[in-house]
Amino acid sequence: MTSPPRALSPQGASLGRRFAAWAIDWVMCLFIVFGLLPYDIVLEPGAEPPLFLGVPQSSWALMGVFAALNIVLVSLTGSTVGHRLLGLQVWQVRPGSFPLQVVVRTALLCLFVPAIITRADGRAWHDSVAGTRIVRA
Repeated sequence: MTSPPRALSPQGASLGRRFAAWAIDWVMCLFIVFGLLPYDIVLEPGAEPPLFLGVPQSSWALMGVFAALNIVLVSLTGSTVGHRLLGLQVWQVRPGSFPLQVVVRTALLCLFVPAIITRADGRAWHDSVAGTRIVRA
């Protein structure tokens, strides 16, 4: 009797594909913040938007919606809308609580810089720290 074939490890996602998925998610969050929440895109000439810690409140709302969607969707389904459209999925590499790893991954993703720094194996820094890996599904 022969043994069943071994499952091949999926290919890691390229930086371009990961960035495109991020952009899709970001634009979706823009529509949520400026379409459903009480923030206005257009200000009267000379008007200054409401600030919180020197940053427009709408920017904080946008980051909050982005983080919340990432945490909920990746924890429950392994991918965001952008990931799903581009055939990507987040996998757990290190044992532990996956939702906690997703929170760490999302917090670092919100800083953006760790997401564009990659290791030799192609994993982004925020995925390495969180113990996750984004692959082509």
